[in-house]
Amino acid sequence: MRGRDMAEYEIDGLRMVVPDALLNPRIAGKLDAGRYEAHEAHAAAMRLRAGQRVLELGGGIGYVAAICARVTGARNVTCLEANPALLPVIRANLARNGFAEVTLVHGAVTGRDSPAAPVAFDGAKSFWAGRIAEGAGTAGAGVEVPALGLDALLDRVRPQVVIMDIEGAEQHLFGAPWPAHVRSVMMELHPGRYADTVVQCIVDCMSESGLTYDPGPSCGRILCFRRVRGR
Repeated sequence: MRGRDMAEYEIDGLRMVVPDALLNPRIAGKLDAGRYEAHEAHAAAMRLRAGQRVLELGGGIGYVAAICARVTGARNVTCLEANPALLPVIRANLARNGFAEVTLVHGAVTGRDSPAAPVAFDGAKSFWAGRIAEGAGTAGAGVEVPALGLDALLDRVRPQVVIMDIEGAEQHLFGAPWPAHVRSVMMELHPGRYADTVVQCIVDCMSESGLTYDPGPSCGRILCFRRVRGR
């Protein structure tokens, strides 16, 4: 359904409203068909349990955060989004579905350590492909956003489940083992943005962290891990 400069969709019982300016035909088609972020939502619904703390990196329009909040409770979900244009969209979508108590954080995870300066974010593309700018000359790189370190986030939120879709920035998050309180990790890979050795590094890091490949919710570029029993 479309209103003035806005489009409304219902996906799996959740109402999502998106400004027309943030849509393109591909995204609108997936939203219309109920296939938007379908694999990520399926993975989350399959593995999440009530009361688990969730950290989502890359909030999009708030759909996956809403899926998580519906299972775990809104107070247990922390959603991180870099694109400032999406923050009011996420807040409104969470509120209209009864999940206003989700914690929404503005920023981009750029590595394990906390950086001292903000980072340039390329928001010129459709919101689906927004990402950290690769250089000073990158088109749309004029938006500065807070840069956050993953280790500090994991220590503050202490999630059992981490979900991420951060358009290639995942390559910087697997240089050292993850903490034991993380029980499950779900991510979308972006192999066109890095070498196969990065995927190998991710898998090796998860193994060193006591997490193994989880075939149930994994699908295509959605790669999931779960903690090995007893570790």
